[in-house]
Amino acid sequence: MTKKQVVVIFLLLALCALIVLIPLLTIHDSEFGGADGAAEELVTQLDPDYEPWAESIIEPPGGETESLLFCLQAALGALVIGYGFGFFTARYRYRREEAA
Repeated sequence: MTKKQVVVIFLLLALCALIVLIPLLTIHDSEFGGADGAAEELVTQLDPDYEPWAESIIEPPGGETESLLFCLQAALGALVIGYGFGFFTARYRYRREEAA
């Protein structure tokens, strides 16, 4: 890896950190809700008498547990995608080396 590539990687990582940190530091007393909460509010506005036809099987004890499960799900997905990219990249390189 060249020095220029390392500098670009660090600049991109810094940009990602800024994109995450700026809203968290500048927006105070805000609640970051998900799409489920927004959809529930919209359905309630459109039809106040609506009753859900399904309930959650397991209700997490708090918002922190729900966030933890979401983070674990995201980490597992990133792990699978990263493994897939690595596998296909290595397979491509080995096949190219064998052909040469």
